[in-house]
Amino acid sequence: MRAVHVKKYDSIENIQIDEVAPPSISEGEVLVKVQAASIGFVDGLKVQGLYQTKDPLPFTPGTEFAGVVAEVAENVAGNVKALARGTRVMGLAPNGGLAEYVAAHTSDLHPMPEGVSYEVGAALGTNYPTALYALQARASLQPGECLLVLGAAGGTGTAAIQIGKLLGAHVIAAASTAEKQAFAASTGADAIVDYTQPDWRDALKTATGGHGPDVIFDPVGGPVSQQAFRSIAWNGRHIVVGFASGEIPALKFNLPLLKGGTLVGVDFAQIERREPDVQRQVNAQLIAWLDAGELKPVVGKVFDFEDFHDAFKMMMDRSALGKMVVKIDAD
Repeated sequence: MRAVHVKKYDSIENIQIDEVAPPSISEGEVLVKVQAASIGFVDGLKVQGLYQTKDPLPFTPGTEFAGVVAEVAENVAGNVKALARGTRVMGLAPNGGLAEYVAAHTSDLHPMPEGVSYEVGAALGTNYPTALYALQARASLQPGECLLVLGAAGGTGTAAIQIGKLLGAHVIAAASTAEKQAFAASTGADAIVDYTQPDWRDALKTATGGHGPDVIFDPVGGPVSQQAFRSIAWNGRHIVVGFASGEIPALKFNLPLLKGGTLVGVDFAQIERREPDVQRQVNAQLIAWLDAGELKPVVGKVFDFEDFHDAFKMMMDRSALGKMVVKIDAD
């Protein structure tokens, strides 16, 4: 099969598509013929060997995908009937999504609702579960509260805007360019602020009616994170999701004291092991919203498999709008 093949940690330009053996499946797994896979910021770091954990070489990046069940292990139990051969599925794997076939555990796969495209299924992946877990389970976002989303035009930010609206929040999107601001508005944000402007905190204060954001969803890091925390409402919650800016900020402890604020860390990759019941609840809620047509995940640009380099580049230089998706098999 064809797969993006990382033989050594390197810049994405030096990674190629190679012919490799299809993955074998073991107990509890199925083999999925991949139709579409999405790319996250973590994937770009892993390819370069810059992530906090390193995948053993060689490996194929890509944790989020959608496709068709091609093979089921004989000893699979539980929801095997729902994942029979030929079933359209979306799911996650530790890696391997940017290939024609990927092995995945049945607990990490979900049948795709009717009418949902493979590109949308691949885009759901980690961003939407992360946003729902962060906003509902960790920050207890309440209807009528004010939510500030940093990096609002990216994949995770877009998910946070949509989930925030579904939870009844007043959503303010922070984005850096006119194009990104317009995109954030199109995904449902109630107000927009340009965090590159020196007076952006004044604009934020106006947008919140002088109250400040009750919850800050932050996948960006860097100086803007500290500035945002200084504007947080009393008893506000600042959710740390990632550091797309490349800079990990340092928060002075007097600020949480003065603001009565809480800094909340979110690493959804650990939830399956640490909070499996919560993970199931999050996934069930997302599927219910999808089935009801209340949630329509935003797909950014879709790339052909051979153009996967361009997808990585757009995502890593932070020019992407929404989730970058690679079409693996058009059949």
